[in-house]
Amino acid sequence: MGDAGSGGAAGTATGGSGMSGAGGGDVGVVGGSVGGVGGSVGGAGGSGPAPAMTGLHVDGNTIKNSAGQVVRLRGVNRSGTEYKCVQTGTTIFDGAADAASIQVIKSWNVNAVRIPLNESCWLAINGATAAKAGDNYKSAIRDYVTLLEQANIAPILELHWVGPGTTLAQRQQPMPSDHSVDFWTDVARTFASDPYVVFEPYNEPFPDMNRDSAAAWSCWRDGCSAPLQTASGASGSYTAAGFQALVSAIRGAGSPALILLGGVQYSNRLTMWSAYKPTDSMNNLAAAWHVYNFNGCAAASCWNGAPATLAATVPIVATEFGENDCQANFVNTFIDWMNGKGLSFLAWTWDTWGACTPGMTNGQGGNPWALVSAYTSSTPNSAYAQAVYDKFMAVAP
Repeated sequence: MGDAGSGGAAGTATGGSGMSGAGGGDVGVVGGSVGGVGGSVGGAGGSGPAPAMTGLHVDGNTIKNSAGQVVRLRGVNRSGTEYKCVQTGTTIFDGAADAASIQVIKSWNVNAVRIPLNESCWLAINGATAAKAGDNYKSAIRDYVTLLEQANIAPILELHWVGPGTTLAQRQQPMPSDHSVDFWTDVARTFASDPYVVFEPYNEPFPDMNRDSAAAWSCWRDGCSAPLQTASGASGSYTAAGFQALVSAIRGAGSPALILLGGVQYSNRLTMWSAYKPTDSMNNLAAAWHVYNFNGCAAASCWNGAPATLAATVPIVATEFGENDCQANFVNTFIDWMNGKGLSFLAWTWDTWGACTPGMTNGQGGNPWALVSAYTSSTPNSAYAQAVYDKFMAVAP
């Protein structure tokens, strides 16, 4: 998700999600025991050991691990590292980032966690606070990645906020920036030998004025001039990097990792994904997809079109999905559809932003996204969260 305060919305019904929980003050690390409705940490919904989340790679329209087992990613987003480093305060994570908190996440039968990143903080540019940028920021991310991997959870590292030119990365932009090739070169080099990590080069592209057009997809792949988004709206433009340049940067840095590419209109549209798919020396690209109840493509009538066609030949990972009415009808329908296709999905978001209050039908307002109310408890925070929990627990580890 892109920009919002206190877990609210900033997208449009047609444009996609546009969410992030840039919410509140600093939250310290929380300890404590694993408990709540999720029960004890461990297996769920089936027997036998969970498959190793190493060496994930594309094989036809499936994802397999290093042992050749088919793997479906099932997880949550852990929002905070995209915005805390550019807010006041001293923390990089929004809440707990220790091993105990990861065991609570794992108690939901999770095998993947998506970590949003901030370009300015990683590269220590454009006025990012030194204490929360550069080596300090990288060290915090590496430490969290290590803890996830110790729990056999695949970390998905994704570029969430960028800062074109001299702009500090504080919000969603239509496309990756002129610094994004440098960002991915460094990230890929940092994790080049890590067998667990998955990369998602950009969160939610919305080029060509948020259209699903040939011009948008051409920009998506090859780059273009994009309008610079500011606190008061679009002002000026910047040279946006395309996904081909980012894929090439990752491979040039020596990483063979699985790469997930979200489509246009805030990653909600996959209509021309195959036609504009970048070339990849490792042939290890899958589609990322963001699906919320207020999106333009938010019903089976749409899902059975371009997404279903693409899923017949390419793995699709819904790296964000959610329902902003604090109910469960949409989520149940969506996950059932994804399960029917054997696809992967990660819920937005594992954060403690308060009690669920519904948003509007255009995706704006409310506070609907927190899956839990405390990082020490696995108890779902709403009917939406309960539905996610129930669906996750109903499948084999």
